Amino acid sequence: MSAEPAERIIRIVVADDQDIVRDGLVTVLGLVPDIEVVAEAADGEQAVRAVGMHRPDVALMDLRMPGTSGVEATERIVRDFPATAVLVLTTFDDEASITDALRAGARGYLTKDAGRTQLAAAIRAVAEGQQVLGEAVGRRLMDRLVHRAPADPIGALRERFPALTRREAEVAVLVARDAANADIARELYVSTATVKSHINALFAKLGAATRAEAIALLR
Repeated sequence: MSAEPAERIIRIVVADDQDIVRDGLVTVLGLVPDIEVVAEAADGEQAVRAVGMHRPDVALMDLRMPGTSGVEATERIVRDFPATAVLVLTTFDDEASITDALRAGARGYLTKDAGRTQLAAAIRAVAEGQQVLGEAVGRRLMDRLVHRAPADPIGALRERFPALTRREAEVAVLVARDAANADIARELYVSTATVKSHINALFAKLGAATRAEAIALLR
């Protein structure tokens, strides 16, 4: 009589910059028999390194993190470690966040009000190559289709100015709104020095000599 096949263990990396959230996720997922957390990460850069080191089945990814964002980390993981599926777990369900994550290659998108059962089911699904959208996320995308909402501003800018990196486009959107450098830094979780560096690169790529010229080109 042949032995029963062993249940597949899904190996995951958990990335979230809030210690209490990350610890809670590790604890909750530790109660799921077929899921094993092999590493934790407090930002996108750590997440990419952890995926490179452990080659998990799934990277559970927050979006807004200091330094390398979840979207940037997702792009790099999908490009460099395609065997690892990225499942976004975030508090944000706005159209721009959803679109950015899916364009970066995320296979699933849930908001943090998901329960343990839903989260575990989503991890299993993306590990098997399926795509998963939470209820709120699916509703948001459906609203966009019904009301024909315009494309997200970051994606639209990168289509107009292909030389811009994603981070430069994020800065450009805020510059176009005439946001101060300090406000941009708070919004993107970076230093004002980093914002100035991105703005200098942005001006060079736009061919703008002043902030007013850049705003005029971006609008």
